[in-house]
Amino acid sequence: MDYTVIHTSDLSAMRSFYETVLRFRVTRELSPRWVEYNFGAQTFALAGRAAGDPAGPSPLQLAFRVPAGAVTACAAALEAAGVALERPVTDHAFGHRTVFFRDPDGNLLEIYAEL
Repeated sequence: MDYTVIHTSDLSAMRSFYETVLRFRVTRELSPRWVEYNFGAQTFALAGRAAGDPAGPSPLQLAFRVPAGAVTACAAALEAAGVALERPVTDHAFGHRTVFFRDPDGNLLEIYAEL
């Protein structure tokens, strides 16, 4: 496991809580809707919800990093196993290739690679 994300509709309040109350130190911000904190090799992130984000009941996201060429192969293997993808494989301006899907309990899972 590489990082954990909490999706929130009130990023400002969540940042205030984690940064002021728990005193987490910001490691980086990838966008106005994404802030990261590191704990050793683990990254904890807060993500503000927006239109087009993978929807669903679970605010939890688990991300698994793979080599750059493996994301498309993973997506194909998931689909071959009957797993519905939340989005197709996508390359993002911030340097990640991603594919999103859900486990049987509805938790959002991501396979990604650094580009």
